Amino acid sequence: MGYANKRETKKDGLFWEARYKAENGKYKPIVDADDKPVRYWTPESAKVAADRAEIEFDIRSNLAVPAAHPTQLNDPDDQSFEDFVNEWLDGQDLAETTIANYECHIQCHLLPTFGHIGLKSIKKGTVTAWEGKLRAAGYAPDSIRTYRALLHVILEDALDEQKIPSNPAKRKRGRGQRRWEERDSAPAKVITDAFGALLIAERMALLAGRDDELVFELVKFYTGMRFSELRGLEPEFVRDRLIDVQWQLVEVNGRRIRRRPKGGRTREVHLPEFLWHILIDFIARTQPRPCACHGRTYVFRGHGKQRIRKGGVTLGAIAQHLGISLSTVSHAMRPDGQVAEATRQRVRDAATELGYVAWAEREVADHYRRERFRASLFMPAVSGVYPKRGKAPARPVPISTIIFPGVPIRGRDASTRADGVWEPIAEGMTPHGNRRSHRTNLVELGTPKKLIDARIGHSDGSVQATYTEITQVMIDKLMRDLTDVWNDALDKRLAMCPTSPVPMLNDLLQRRASELRRQDLRVAV
Repeated sequence: MGYANKRETKKDGLFWEARYKAENGKYKPIVDADDKPVRYWTPESAKVAADRAEIEFDIRSNLAVPAAHPTQLNDPDDQSFEDFVNEWLDGQDLAETTIANYECHIQCHLLPTFGHIGLKSIKKGTVTAWEGKLRAAGYAPDSIRTYRALLHVILEDALDEQKIPSNPAKRKRGRGQRRWEERDSAPAKVITDAFGALLIAERMALLAGRDDELVFELVKFYTGMRFSELRGLEPEFVRDRLIDVQWQLVEVNGRRIRRRPKGGRTREVHLPEFLWHILIDFIARTQPRPCACHGRTYVFRGHGKQRIRKGGVTLGAIAQHLGISLSTVSHAMRPDGQVAEATRQRVRDAATELGYVAWAEREVADHYRRERFRASLFMPAVSGVYPKRGKAPARPVPISTIIFPGVPIRGRDASTRADGVWEPIAEGMTPHGNRRSHRTNLVELGTPKKLIDARIGHSDGSVQATYTEITQVMIDKLMRDLTDVWNDALDKRLAMCPTSPVPMLNDLLQRRASELRRQDLRVAV
């Protein structure tokens, strides 16, 4: 993907250029009308622009669309699609996440084909040909439907403003089987049961080296809360054996924004006794602190260390200060780095002088980043494989099998020092699969649909839902059912191995083993 190239001049000070991979694997900067690199004043904005430029370049290459087009206006009263869509986007009163998604789809998938065309020149055949090229390029059917739906909405508004006589993206129904129908059939989503969720949670805790991910994953599986809702969970909303879902933290262009849950569906999610104690004990032990970005206290911290903020001292700055290579500085800062002792001392003295904060000394990140969570924790735990990242191919998680379920090995030559790898648990499952798994589990338990919808945060406008109310009897039964599901998962884990390298899970296993022994004694008496 693209990257932000840091630059500095005496006149303008510090700025960044957005560089993206173009033909022959070479990186090019985004340029303005004068063919000069565009300057961005934050690395985040440069990175976002570079990523979008790279995606747009790939699409243009795949669809054989030239990089630039003269605007084609057959009618002097016509308006180009690009001009209209810019006005249209400015007039939308939508959530930040929706606007960000629209901008990405428009820039990467609509403008490369339709941007230079006048609105009246877009015909049904143009849309059909564009859709076919997307299919040929290997885009997922769901993605293509999303892009076409957005194109339909834009052109429908153009129709309302009488800029076009009809909407060429409108798909008429009842015309028989489409030739892409078989290909469009989506495979079933991968879910897991309570035992699988427990194994995934244990692996995530081992990957992170702490209990936080164990608690995060268990709460997610047994409540069906969204990732953003758990990320935005504040301790004050964990009370009286329930979670009051009032807020979420959504991620927009690298920023976390606090807002109401999707659709404004605030709700109370009741917790079974075991999960209530796990959660409140975790909060009491970790003593959450206010984050730097919002000044609010959240139950769950992020994974990994804080990134260096704007103006922070980097290893590159140390190398430039001393006039030596970056690799030499990097080796000098490592305990086992292969450099002369005098060089090591010189580098570390310069780091102290400049105020460099070593990776191990940085604060833990305030919040999870969705992609980092998926790639570094969830996917390796679910599939046993670190996903492909950049030029690095997908690779199995190397582990030491000295203790079940295996402890991940890191560092240089990790694969040669390991003596095993993890087998997949629910290969192909995404983080959202926990939410699907919870709803499926509730259906298996015979939970009334009204209670399921209220717990998940879904709405049902049917007459049956309107005339059905949730009672305490329903809630109590569900709590008992979820407790039985949890105990069954613990028993299966105990049968595999009575201990765990994750401290919190090890305590839970020991308590369950003691409880089972007491039950056996009562039966014997």
